[in-house]
Amino acid sequence: MSRPMLTAAALGLCSCQACGLVSRPADIHETARCPRCNARVSIRKPDSIRRCWALVIAAYILYLPANLLTIMETGSLIDYRQDTIMSGVVHLWKSGSWGISAIVFIASIVVPLFKLMALTFLLVTVQLRTTWWPVQRAKLYRMVELVGRWSMLDIYVVTILAALVQMSSLATVRAGSGAIAFGSVVVLTMFAAMEFDPRLIWDPLRKESDI
Repeated sequence: MSRPMLTAAALGLCSCQACGLVSRPADIHETARCPRCNARVSIRKPDSIRRCWALVIAAYILYLPANLLTIMETGSLIDYRQDTIMSGVVHLWKSGSWGISAIVFIASIVVPLFKLMALTFLLVTVQLRTTWWPVQRAKLYRMVELVGRWSMLDIYVVTILAALVQMSSLATVRAGSGAIAFGSVVVLTMFAAMEFDPRLIWDPLRKESDI
């Protein structure tokens, strides 16, 4: 018989997601409040898996139009271009801007797809109550949270270019419909990462230790 794992949940303790205070609510099954900031507290986020799945599936659906539709339209007296993310990457590569092309490819294509696949992996393993590699999965979740903000690189570029070029009447830059889909994918994956409760990774280990 293994030694029982002592956890905060086993002791009835929970941390506030707003201020970080650890407290023991009188009745955690009711609407418990943080004694310091009065935010709602719970041992585990309510419906965390269901909400995270909904956001991830929506992001998967929008990922295709985000990469297939035009993200930026540029026009001048002698040229007019409509670029998707990938065509922009190819154009930058062919024009000799290899470093910028690689950065845009990684930030705008690889990172959002990595986040979606990582969240899918975490959700599946949590639902299967997998006990292997809990530390590595917790690190993977922290990595997903960390890289989230850098996925907006294309939107930043389009916004800055549009603001700069509109100062001149000789050229125009407009965001295409793909920019809306791409921005939605980034926002949805950020909310999905926020909804996922990483403490669920450790719950199967606690159950095993009780046997």
